[in-house]
Amino acid sequence: MITNPGFLVRSDRFSMNDDTVYLLNGWLRPDSTLHAFVDGKPFPMDVEVMTGNSDERYGGCETSAVLRFGSEIESLNSLKIYAESDLGRKLSFEISGRELREKRGAIRYFIDDYTVNPKENLFRLTGWAVAKEPVEIRVYEASGNRLDGVCERYKRLDTVELFDEYPVEEYNGFNIEIRPIPKGGVRVRLHAGLFETILSYPTSMTGFMAKRAGQLLGKAADALKYNGPEALWVKTYNKLFNPAMRRVNYSDWIKKHLPSDRVLALQSKEDFAMSPLISIVVPCFRTPEKYLRELVNSVKGQSYGKWELILSDGSGPDSPIRGILKELEESDERIRVISHKEQKGISENTNAAIAAAGGSWIAFADHDDILVKSALYEAVKLINERGDTEVIYTDEDKIGTGDQLLQPNMKPDWDPDFLNSVNYICHLLFVKKSTLDGVRFTDGDGRTCWLDPAYDGAQDHDLLLRLSERTERIAHIPKVLYHWRFFEGSTAADPESKTWAFEAGKRAVQAHYDRLGWPAEVCEGEYPGLYRTIWKWEEKPMVSVIIPNKDHIDDLKKCLHSMAEHVKWPSFEILVIENNSTEESTFTAYSEMEEDPLIRVIHYEGPFNYSAINNFGAREAKGEYLLLLNNDTEFITDAMTLMMGYAMRPDVGAVGARLYYGDDTIQHAGAIIGWGGVAGHAFVNQKRGETGYQHRIICQQDMSAVTAACMMVRKEVFDRVGGFTEELAVAFNDIDLCMKIRKEGYLIIYEPYAELYHYESKSRGLENTPEKKSRFGKELTFFRKRWPEILRDGDPYYSPNLSMITQDFSLKHI
Repeated sequence: MITNPGFLVRSDRFSMNDDTVYLLNGWLRPDSTLHAFVDGKPFPMDVEVMTGNSDERYGGCETSAVLRFGSEIESLNSLKIYAESDLGRKLSFEISGRELREKRGAIRYFIDDYTVNPKENLFRLTGWAVAKEPVEIRVYEASGNRLDGVCERYKRLDTVELFDEYPVEEYNGFNIEIRPIPKGGVRVRLHAGLFETILSYPTSMTGFMAKRAGQLLGKAADALKYNGPEALWVKTYNKLFNPAMRRVNYSDWIKKHLPSDRVLALQSKEDFAMSPLISIVVPCFRTPEKYLRELVNSVKGQSYGKWELILSDGSGPDSPIRGILKELEESDERIRVISHKEQKGISENTNAAIAAAGGSWIAFADHDDILVKSALYEAVKLINERGDTEVIYTDEDKIGTGDQLLQPNMKPDWDPDFLNSVNYICHLLFVKKSTLDGVRFTDGDGRTCWLDPAYDGAQDHDLLLRLSERTERIAHIPKVLYHWRFFEGSTAADPESKTWAFEAGKRAVQAHYDRLGWPAEVCEGEYPGLYRTIWKWEEKPMVSVIIPNKDHIDDLKKCLHSMAEHVKWPSFEILVIENNSTEESTFTAYSEMEEDPLIRVIHYEGPFNYSAINNFGAREAKGEYLLLLNNDTEFITDAMTLMMGYAMRPDVGAVGARLYYGDDTIQHAGAIIGWGGVAGHAFVNQKRGETGYQHRIICQQDMSAVTAACMMVRKEVFDRVGGFTEELAVAFNDIDLCMKIRKEGYLIIYEPYAELYHYESKSRGLENTPEKKSRFGKELTFFRKRWPEILRDGDPYYSPNLSMITQDFSLKHI
C-alpha cells in the first residue's frame, strides 16, 4: 500500500452548466480534511469522499471538491488547496487567478497519446475535446498548410460520463494520423463558438522527446511541490507499475506462480499424515505421440510420488498408439495400460480405467493435456488440511501454438448454480473413490458405470452434477495446476464444432433438476456451452414491492409505469414508503397513485435511514416475498417473475438483478466482497451486450451479495435475520443483509435475465457534509468489525488470483 501524504489532484475544471462552479477530483489521504484559501483567506468548499476505502494504487480515497465563486473570481490572484492530517497541513494544489479565469467557458480537452514514429513515418495524436458547442478540429503543418482527411472523430462515452452535468457531444474523441511526418511540426486548432485553442507539437525526434520530457517533469515538479518526494514516487509508481495503467501479461504472471525446482524438491520430501494413492485415469483415442508423451512426462515429474497412471486406449484393434503405450508402460512401474478390442466412447473408456484403479482418490485428466508438477502435491496437502473433503478441483489455463500458456481460468469456489449454467470446473478434478462409488450404476448390459455414456461429450458435467447431489464437501484449489491443450479442431479452440456435446450438457442439467424434483426447464444460453434455467413453479405467492421515496415523483412514476408494462406476475402489491417529502406535487401524485388498488402509500416519519425505512415497509407488507426496489429504477424485462423463479427455491434467501446505467453500461452484475475495502459491483461500466470474464455477466450463479436497489427476498428469511441492520443507515446495509442471509445457510442468486435501468443515487444527496462523512465512517467501521472473516479470507465467489483494484476480473498484479 502506498501512503498518500496529502491530496493528489487528478483533474480540475469548471462546470459546463455554471462557470462559477469549480470542480476538483483526486485522492485524499485517509483521516484528512481539505481547506481552500483565496488570496490567503479561507474560502468555502464542499468536499465529498466518494468512498471511505483507501485505493491501494494511490494511498487515498477518491474525493471531489466543489468551490462556488462569485464576483471575486474576476480579481483574485491565487487559489490554494491544503490537506490537513496528523502529518500537518500540506499544500496540495495551487492555481493563479489568471489560469483559473482562462478555464471558464474554455474548450476542455485531454491528450491520450502523442507519438512520433520515424520507423513507420507516422505522427499520431489522440484524445478528446468538449465544449458547450460542438468542437471543430483542424490540423495544419507548421508552414500553415491545412491537412485534410487526417482527423477521425469517434464516440467517447467515458467523456460523456465525466461531464454528467451537461450533454456534451458523444463524438468528442479524435485520432489524428499523418503520413509522412510533416517537417517543422503540427498545429491543431480546436474551435467552438467564441473559443479557440491552438495546440502545437514538434515532429522531430529531438522536439518530441523534449516535449514529452517537459510534460513529465512538470507533473513530477507538481507532485514534489505539493506533496513531497513520496507523492512523486506515487506518480512514478503508477505510471510504471499501476495495475490500472496496464493489464497483466499472463506469461509473466504464470512464470512467477509455477513452483521452482527448489520448491518442488521440498514438496517431494514432505511427510503427510495421510498419503493416499492417487489413480490418474486417462482415456486415450488415437492421441498424437507428442501430446501423449508430454502428458506422461508431466505425471512422472510430479513432486508427490504416490500415484498410478492408468491409460485406457479406446482406439480399437488397429490403434496407432499401442506401441507407444507399451513403451510408456515399461518406462515406469506406476503406469498401466488397458487396451480394448473395440473402439469405445469416452465414458466407457474412462470407466474401464476407474474399474482398474487401486487408489483411494481418482484424478481425471485428458490424453493430450499437461499437469503442473505440483498438482498432486497440492491436492494431497488440501486432503490433509481438510480431511472431510470428497471432491477437489483446480484452476487451469490453455496451451496454444508454440506451447504458449494463455486464457487462465481462475474459478470461484463451489458454486452449484454456476455449474448449472456452465461446466466451469472441468479439470483438474479429484474425487474420493468411495464418493465416486456412491454414484456408480449398472447399465442395461450389466456393466458398472461411473460416467454415463448417455452424456458423452458432457460426461464430466453430468458426473459433477450427480456428485453434487451426494456431497457438498467440494473444495477448490485456487492455483493453475492443469494446462488444457488448445489446438485447431479441439473443443477449446472451436466450441461450435461440438454442438452435440453442448446438447448433452443441457440434458445433463435437466436430468439433475429432475432428480432433485425441481420444476425447471433448461434452455440454451447465449453462447454454446452456456445454459439458462427457467423455473415453472405452479404456486404464485404474493410479492410486496417496497419503494422508499422522497419527492422525485418523475423517477417514481417511470418506475411504476415500467412495472405496469413488463411485470406479468399475477399477485403483488406496491408499497411506496413516503419519507419527508416537501413538494406539494408529490402528495398530489400520491393521491392519484392510490387510485390503483395495487398501490399503498405509507408514511415513515423518521429521518432518512434506508434500513429503518425498508424494515418499516416490510412490517406493513402482506406478501410472502419482498421486492426491495429503488425509486430510480426502470424495468426492462419481467424481472419480478424471473427473480421469483429462484426466490421460491427452498435453499435460496435472496435474488439480485442485472442493472444498467442510463448509458447502457453495467451498474450491477452481482457484488464482490473486498473490493474497495468492503464491497463493489462486478463489471461496472462494461457495455451492455458484453459477457465478462467466464461469461459471468450473463450466467445465473451464486454470489456473496447483491444490491438492494433491486433485491427479491423471502419475507420469512428477512424476518429471521432481523431485516436490515438499522445502524447502517445508508452504506453497506444491503451487503450486510446478504451476509446475514448467507450465515443462515441460504444462497444469494444473481439472475442476469432480470434486467433494469438504475439511475443511481438520484434520490439521495452526496456525502459532502461533516455529519454525513462522520456517519459514513461509522458505518464503514461497523461493517468491517462485524464481518472480519470474509474481508480477511476473501469472497468465495471471486478468485484470489484476480485484482482487488479493478472490477473487470483482470489478473492481480504481484
